[in-house]
Amino acid sequence: MSDDNTPSVPGFISRTLTGIRRRVSLLALFVGSVWVSWLAGAAFPTLHLAQYGVEPRTLRGLFGILFEPWLHANVWHLIANTGGLIILGWLCMWPTIGEFWKATVGGMIGAGLCAWLLGSPHSVHIGASGVVFGYAGYLIARGLYTRNILSALVALVVAGTYGFSLFLGLLPFTPGISWQSHLGGAIGGFLVARLAARP
Repeated sequence: MSDDNTPSVPGFISRTLTGIRRRVSLLALFVGSVWVSWLAGAAFPTLHLAQYGVEPRTLRGLFGILFEPWLHANVWHLIANTGGLIILGWLCMWPTIGEFWKATVGGMIGAGLCAWLLGSPHSVHIGASGVVFGYAGYLIARGLYTRNILSALVALVVAGTYGFSLFLGLLPFTPGISWQSHLGGAIGGFLVARLAARP
């Protein structure tokens, strides 16, 4: 005797594969847009796209918060951020894609505001590393506050795998590294996850 309310295995597999395809497509679109932006800047260097990043404590610099993740100094800068965007961004997409958007926006705004407030005068902050730190902060906070075993395990893996690199990225010792964006991104992602976990 069968129970019509029990979901079929083929149906479950189909929904799972559909969910995976949607997430892969979204992540590819997001990371691809970052690469397209860099390619445009490389193909047309006279555009000087880097000038549209976050310039601390200027009105124009505030608008740079919207563009910072799509601007990179060179291909190595972009490659360094791509792995984190893909791996941590993918983890943020579960269980819902909405969590990815929360982490992305939280990391982007947090990174941009912190760079704008704390950055050195006449500097310009660019790069997606603030969003990467936002993803890490989001995943760690989600593991701490949601009381979900899987989320806690993911948080432990992220902390164990990226912990030392994240710590170094927050220290203001390395020239050319925007520790302000890293700090703000981590705080932004952490706060978004904390607020989402509140009853």
